[in-house]
Amino acid sequence: MSAVSAEAVTGGVRTGPEAEPRPRGGGEAAPLAPRARLLPSLAAVYRAQLSRARVARIPLLFVATFQSVGIMILMRGVVDGGDEARAVVAGSSVLVVAFVALNLLAQYFGQLRAGGGLDHYATLPVPPAAVVLGAAAAYASFTVPGTAVTAVAGSVLFKLPLTHLWVLVAVIPLSGAALAGLGAALGLLAPRQELATLCGQLGMSAALLLGVLPAAHLPAVLGLARDLLPSTYGVEALARCFDARPDWLAVAADLGVCAAVGVVSLAAATWAYRRAAVR
Repeated sequence: MSAVSAEAVTGGVRTGPEAEPRPRGGGEAAPLAPRARLLPSLAAVYRAQLSRARVARIPLLFVATFQSVGIMILMRGVVDGGDEARAVVAGSSVLVVAFVALNLLAQYFGQLRAGGGLDHYATLPVPPAAVVLGAAAAYASFTVPGTAVTAVAGSVLFKLPLTHLWVLVAVIPLSGAALAGLGAALGLLAPRQELATLCGQLGMSAALLLGVLPAAHLPAVLGLARDLLPSTYGVEALARCFDARPDWLAVAADLGVCAAVGVVSLAAATWAYRRAAVR
């Protein structure tokens, strides 16, 4: 029986191997593109966020730096030296990180959610963790010059040694990770953009109050709140490095707490991103 008569018998419907649909043009069906890997996606989001926020955030970085330097100048009239001076300088330095990584990032993700920007990222074949980590790393990068300037200016102002300021290489990224994850989670979980801005500003105010003021002068209740704020462990690590012979085990322990909180907070921010993107 010919092919034509066979089709007539079956009502024009082919059976057997010839029944399988074939792509037009006689070629094979193109496979779907693989999902982008985490590290290349993270690098791409980081570069995009860094270039996008460079013009808009640099003026605010100057504000954060001048704010911290101004606080140290004001505290110079009531603090002469010793442990209190170390706490003021370390707290003012980490405050720059809190201003950018916590406050501004909470505002950014709150605005991104309110304006529908998450829909754009949801259409891209990139892991949610790459979006959160890339934005957090870009905003934390802006804190490096301001934090370094504040630490050096405070050391000169209070006559503290500059020998161990290299520890900022660890304090800035670890404190930044903890605060950036917290800021991103606040911005993504806030139901309204105004609440995200409010949460970011309250978080920065907490970092100012609990980080800059010496712990010995705080009431017991605020002392407990200070222990719960991740940035204070970065403050403690930096303050210990102003000693002539720092306790490096204690410094490593404080930085370890920052790292652990950073992992948890960034994981929470990634979960919040998934939750907000599907809505």
